[in-house]
Amino acid sequence: MIPAASFLAAIGQLGDRRFQAVLAKGLGITVAIFVAFYVVFVQVVGWFLGDSVSLPWIGTVTWVDDAISWGAIPLMLLLSVFLMVPVASAITGIFLDDVAQAVEDRHYPALGPANELSLMDNIRDSLAFLGVLIGANIIALVLYIFLAPLAPFIFWGLNGFLLGREYFTLAAIRRVGRDGAAQLRKRYFVTIWIAGVLMVVPLTIPLVNLLVPILGAATFTHLFHRLEAKRLRA
Repeated sequence: MIPAASFLAAIGQLGDRRFQAVLAKGLGITVAIFVAFYVVFVQVVGWFLGDSVSLPWIGTVTWVDDAISWGAIPLMLLLSVFLMVPVASAITGIFLDDVAQAVEDRHYPALGPANELSLMDNIRDSLAFLGVLIGANIIALVLYIFLAPLAPFIFWGLNGFLLGREYFTLAAIRRVGRDGAAQLRKRYFVTIWIAGVLMVVPLTIPLVNLLVPILGAATFTHLFHRLEAKRLRA
């Protein structure tokens, strides 16, 4: 199965020094985002509650600030299940070119130079997709409420479709341009969706999800080249 083989090929390159350098930068930015979110969360909650709070029949509780600080850690791990989807999109947009080049140099050395995308184009595309991603998930909250037992599958299916589309477009556009990427996306719609779900599922596992943005960029680079080779053989 092409998506699984692409994912395993990405994992197999974790020992590559260039790959590790990009992975370290991606991890650093991802952790920094969550630390910043944690600090803001603790400050906002602390501002509303103060250092102490009076409770009926108990009196004044003075350890609220410490409880908030420590309690926010597991809360952040839980929220990372949802926050990592937009974070993964942003990180992939930033580092995909570096990851794709490392993958291509090792696995597809006969290729010529890739098309260069401007930083502004990358930023514009990433922001546009981020808006779609957030908007779609806000709308999906209604389904999560009314179809609670199916919520994980709705989450995986929706975000797998969206991330798969974005990851594949970013990987393909370097080699075949926007029109070529759109044609391949249409032709291999189901395969790309499956690969997207394969990325989203580990995104819902705290700590493991920190590795997914870079592995996702590598996976979809492999996926593009394998689907393009399949198209050329057809």
